[in-house]
Amino acid sequence: MQDDEHSTKTEAAYRLLRRDILTTRLMPGAPLKLSALRTAYGVGWTPLREALSRLEAERLVTAISNRGFTVASVSRQELEDLARARMVVELPLLLESIEKGGSDWEEAVVTAHYRLSRCKTAVEDPSDASVDDWDEKHEAFHSALLSAATSNWLLRFRSTISDQLRRHHRFLGLAPTLRAAEGQKQGYEEAMAALGEAQSIGPHTALMEAALDRDLDKAKALMIDHIGYTLHVYVHTEDYSGNKHAARAGSLRSKSAAE
Repeated sequence: MQDDEHSTKTEAAYRLLRRDILTTRLMPGAPLKLSALRTAYGVGWTPLREALSRLEAERLVTAISNRGFTVASVSRQELEDLARARMVVELPLLLESIEKGGSDWEEAVVTAHYRLSRCKTAVEDPSDASVDDWDEKHEAFHSALLSAATSNWLLRFRSTISDQLRRHHRFLGLAPTLRAAEGQKQGYEEAMAALGEAQSIGPHTALMEAALDRDLDKAKALMIDHIGYTLHVYVHTEDYSGNKHAARAGSLRSKSAAE
């Protein structure tokens, strides 16, 4: 009975911490002090340590020798790696789904697109509730596009990549406003414009139409562009004063072609 209770507490701590890390309520790089977490989540030391160890295995938390845990950082290198992984995993799923999808799949894609179109972007409304809503509907749209694919392993890999990207996306949505609040306003307009472009409904509509038209080549090209938008936002958000040499979709398409 005690084991069941302990397991339940560990699972609760894991889910709460994971949620707050993915939504950046716990920001990348933030220290995770057990005393503060215990107070915030009302969970004991042992369940917290076990939950943090599970999150470390998922690369959402980093353990630092003699210093405890921190939320895993975000970086351009990590984002580029995730973008490459997403192309390797998601492009075959998309093409398979387009080839195999029937009327139920088409209806699911159209419905998910409509729901996404009703959401405000982070540029239009940066409140947590609005960002959560867009995030949920955006994930549902991409899941619908892939829902006719049958490879369970690829879908599992895609889910892991999606969780990591979700954290990066949330951070990129917050970063320009946080930097401006600190007086670092250089590049703010460019960053917000890039974010607005990435979240706009237009690219999602084009992707939906190509999928419903069963145009494999066009859908693949649009998805590569779509994956590249996140890097484009990162360049304007975090690299504004540094180098901006990486092209958004061009570099991704060339890498994809080379592979």
